[in-house]
Amino acid sequence: MARCLIIGCGCRGRSLARELTAQGHAVRGTTRKQAAAVEIERAGAEPFIGDPDRIATIAPAFDHASVACVLLGSAAGSSDGVAALHSTRLEMLLTRMLDTTVRGIVYEAAGTVEPGVLADGARLVAAACSESRIPYVVLDEDPADHGAWLSAARDAVQAVLAAP
Repeated sequence: MARCLIIGCGCRGRSLARELTAQGHAVRGTTRKQAAAVEIERAGAEPFIGDPDRIATIAPAFDHASVACVLLGSAAGSSDGVAALHSTRLEMLLTRMLDTTVRGIVYEAAGTVEPGVLADGARLVAAACSESRIPYVVLDEDPADHGAWLSAARDAVQAVLAAP
């Protein structure tokens, strides 16, 4: 089985972590807040404290991960900060990630973040992964339908893990 990294392991991320651990995968979930680590652990995942605004704090979480799920489609903060998470920060994250053991990426392109920002992020992921020949899935299922979102997210992880 694989080690899956969930960047942005909030409520949806913890649900995905439960699904993946039930399938036998090892899961590592990131959070900015130490207090949230307990909830990640309860979901069966290894908590990792790091901030996607500061890529150097996230980079060690890539160690031994086969697939990374970037679940920031509902990230909160200033509009400029959230836009940076899906543009300049995402670009830096991908650059660092693609030189590690990560061999598949799932990018959440639906949520409360402005759709144009998410579409731009999806294009960045597609370009970086295509250039590096790394499989990826753009997860565009509406997170308001949690059951459908969870099924699509689980299938997305399986798809990138099954890709040649």
